[in-house]
Parts: sequence; structure tokens; C-alpha cells
Amino acid sequence: MSAHIDVPLYRAAHGRTGDKGDRSNISVIAWHPDLYPLLVAQITPEAVAAQFRRRHPTQVQRFLLPKLQAMNFVLDGVLDGGVNDALNLDTHGKALSFLLLDFPVRVPLALVHRLAGPDEH
Repeated sequence: MSAHIDVPLYRAAHGRTGDKGDRSNISVIAWHPDLYPLLVAQITPEAVAAQFRRRHPTQVQRFLLPKLQAMNFVLDGVLDGGVNDALNLDTHGKALSFLLLDFPVRVPLALVHRLAGPDEH
């Protein structure tokens, strides 16, 4: 038996998205403080850049907010120029948190009870 399970990030955290010009910010907030350290370890700027590779971010920055068990990512160049320049349907990038919340995270079995959603292991 494995000592961990892999789940989508939305089982361990929720998110909010904002935008300004061609910049999107995505907040990731752990459902429980016990999950925050594993999210910090796995949801790195490099991992987020890879998750958004099809949107071609020019830079990804991460800001940790440990007292809130949250982190904020700032992604530059992911909104096709922004609201006034983009031809895509989601020029505000409000749905981009869903792309990040689909990111797979590895959770130790000892923390599975802290996840949101059904127990799948």
C-alpha cells in the first residue's frame, strides 16, 4: 500500500483569481493548516509555470502568506494582452484558477482526512 495519494489541488485548497492588464494573480488557500506545508513544497513558481505553459507566462512569482495558509501567484503575460487587446473569450482570466486547481498534489495518507471531497483511496 502506498503511503500517499495523488489528488487534484482543489481537494487540498481553493483559489481566487484577479487580473490587471496582461497580468493574472491566483491565490491558493489551503482547506486546512496541516495541508499548507505540502502545498508550499509542491506548488512552486516552476510548477505553476509548467501548468500554464500553453499560456506562455513571461514570469511567475509566488508570495507566501503563512498566517493565512495561502500563497499568491502573479503570472505575467498570460491574458493575451489583457481585456482591451485579447481575442480570447476569457480576457479577464477569471477561470485561470481552475487550471491551477487541477494541478496534481501528493498527499500523505495521514492527511487524507483534511482533504475536501470524497475519500477515494
